[in-house]
This record gives sequence, structure tokens and C-alpha cells, in this order.
Amino acid sequence: MLDRLEVVEKRYEELNQLMAQPEVAADHERLQPLAKEQAGISDLVAMYREYKDTTRTLEETRAMLHDGLDDEMAALAKEELESLEARLESLTQELEAALVPQDAYGDKDVIVEIRAGAGGDEAGLFAADLFRMYTRYAETKGWQVDVIDRNQSGIGGFKEIIFEVKGKGAFSRLRYERGVHRVQRVPVTESGGRIHTSTVTVAVLPEPEEVEVDINPDDLKVDIFRSGGHGGQSVNKVATAVRITHLPTGIVATCQDERSQLRNKNSAMAVLRARILDQEQRRHFEEIAKERRSQVGTGERSEKIRTYNFPQSRVSDHRIGLTLHNLERILEGELDPLIDALATSE
Repeated sequence: MLDRLEVVEKRYEELNQLMAQPEVAADHERLQPLAKEQAGISDLVAMYREYKDTTRTLEETRAMLHDGLDDEMAALAKEELESLEARLESLTQELEAALVPQDAYGDKDVIVEIRAGAGGDEAGLFAADLFRMYTRYAETKGWQVDVIDRNQSGIGGFKEIIFEVKGKGAFSRLRYERGVHRVQRVPVTESGGRIHTSTVTVAVLPEPEEVEVDINPDDLKVDIFRSGGHGGQSVNKVATAVRITHLPTGIVATCQDERSQLRNKNSAMAVLRARILDQEQRRHFEEIAKERRSQVGTGERSEKIRTYNFPQSRVSDHRIGLTLHNLERILEGELDPLIDALATSE
């Protein structure tokens, strides 16, 4: 780990020297990628330098204790030693986590699609719970959430809701949420107090740049229609909702959440690009998975990635066998303990 960090710090210094050169500073095309690379490793370098400073101070404190101090000074030195050892352990864990290879799309904005699965109205209500959970998590990270489209159920839930999350590291964190989420609880509509099991699916798509997905305008069918459902009295008066179909793949994206037809069209195109990129990625990963299965057998796990058990206030992530008994806090957006464990396991 320390060898890798030395390389990163050396590269950081090289970037500083390059960016200080007048010919580079005056050339925006050369300067921008260098500044981006430097910004990407600056936090890691700062953490590593704190690690080295802490290690140095720790060694000096230990040396002082060995040199023989009076009782009062020795007691102070031991307190300092305990504090330094705890900080060094914490920094080591943070550095190990920071060195985990990043996904190619890690810093991209994402489009999240939540859909009610098995369980009828109860599944729709839990889809709304998950939307609130991700919204609150985004708030803790300083990310922006914009709803693109929603299809509400009759009792306050969602049959489907699609939203965009913008912010640094959004995909690298939220990508662990992809899959089937299972909930076990007594529905509000259940008079007998029986526990029901429902499911909700979550898709997390990195939002690609236009250059990453080449879409021929001639391959698109664009339909304009009036919005329906929510939105107030003006919803159905003007045709602003947009549905875009990519004819070669049959992929469809719809946006009706904005009052402006142009904004709806831009949002629908963002969803379309993300879904096309996701389809290309899935095709690539399916080929890899087939090769893997031919070598090690299927070994496939159950569809569900996580279970939320309300009677026991328990959340279990089945991918890593982790169980936490703080369901209420997790639904309030405290997802980091789960996501950190998944990232460390990976």
C-alpha cells in the first residue's frame, strides 16, 4: 500500500510542476486534463501526508517514553500515544478504501429507476420509501436530485419513478444498489396484522456524455403528448410530455415531469443514452459471465440483493452476508455502513 501511495504522491508533485510551467498554464487544452488528474488525487495525497506525519510523531513519542520521563510527562505521553495509534489505524483503513480501483464511470452522474415488483400496492409504497431513502442519502453527500418521470399508485406509492442524481462519486456509491430489494412488513392495508413480502427493483445507470453513445437522429421517433397524473391544474392543458423511441433497439424513454417541452426532451434523451449504454454494458458483461460459468459452474445467487425486515428492524445484504439492526436509520438515508462494507468486500 505504501509503495502505491509513494507513486501517487510523486505523480502529484509532477503535476504541480507541469501546471506551473508558463506554456502549460497558458494552454487550456493541456491544463484542463492535468488539473482534473491533480484534483482526483489531491485528497488521497493529503491523507497520505497526514499518515506519514502521524507515523513520525508516533515514533518520536515512543522514543520519548524509552528515554525515561517523570511520571507526569510519561502519563501525558501515553495518552498522546493512544490517540496517535487510534488515528493511524483510522487513516490506514481510509487509505486502503481510497486505493480500491475506481469504476470507469465512478464520478458520473446517474439515472436511478425504481419500479414496484411483486406485492401490489405494498410494493409501490416501498418504492416510495426507497426513493425517500436515496433522496436523503443524496442530501448528506451534497448531490442534486431531479425527478425525470413518475407513475404514482393510488395510495401514495410509485409504480415507477425515474430520477437523476448529480454529484461527485454518485455512480461509484449508488451502483451497489442495483438489484431486487425485498421488504417484509405488515402493510397499512392489512387488518389481520400478517407480514407480507414485497419486492422493488432498482436500476442505477451511469449518465453518459453525448460522445459516449452515438445516436443517429434518424433512428429516433419523438412523440409529444399531454402530461398525466400529478402536477396540478395545468398538467393536461399543454402538450409538453415527450416520449422518444430508439428504433434500432426498441428502447423507449419518457419524461413528463417538467412544464417545458424542451426540458422534457433533454431529460428523455439523457435517459435514452443511459439505457443504450447500459444495454451495451450488459451485453459485454454477459459474454464475460458465460465464459466464467463455463469454468466454475453457475454459482448464481438469488435475485434479491437485500431484505428489509420491519418487525425485527433488520436489514440484510445477501451479497456479503451483512446484517444490521438499524433499519429506521438506513431508511433515513444512512447508507454508508452498507455501501462501505460492499466496496471493501469488492
